[in-house]
Amino acid sequence: MRHKLWLVLLANSILLSGCATAPSNDTAMNPQFAKPDRRTPEMIASDKDIERTAIEELMDDSELTSQSHISIDAYNGLALITGEVPSETIKNKALDIVRIIPHVKMVRDSLIIAQPIDSTARANDAQLTAQVNAALTQIHTLPNFDPAMVKVVTENGVVYLMGQVSREEGNVVINVTRLQPNIKQIITVFEYLD
Repeated sequence: MRHKLWLVLLANSILLSGCATAPSNDTAMNPQFAKPDRRTPEMIASDKDIERTAIEELMDDSELTSQSHISIDAYNGLALITGEVPSETIKNKALDIVRIIPHVKMVRDSLIIAQPIDSTARANDAQLTAQVNAALTQIHTLPNFDPAMVKVVTENGVVYLMGQVSREEGNVVINVTRLQPNIKQIITVFEYLD
């Protein structure tokens, strides 16, 4: 079962890698390219470390890996934990693991007590994430807005929006996301700049 969870985590990483908000090495190394992400390069690296460490720590616990589907996404030190776990005890165990990871400033608990979603639901989530990301590229009314400023995470039809945005940018992003079909709910995890 541990092998199965590892494959699921790997598949999620591959599917979501195209949606990353971090600049490529070319962007980070070459200042002539605009940096759409408002986080510092150090914070981007720290967020990646949080995600990697969380996956490693959760994978080391066979009770978690055998019965749960858990995803961790970090943005500016905020760790969003989504997925399905079989009990409140397992949920608290997962949250405790993430809370003590270095550089985690805050944990947003979006775990639910339920059976893990199947591969079809995960594929639908990946498609919703891609659909929202594509819709965000159509925003042209906001000066200095780049869709890479927003990290889109989808779990079981619920879309989470993360990023450092102004209130105006946040409202436009929410409204554009709201127009997309098959979304059950939108939850904002924005850090507002104004």
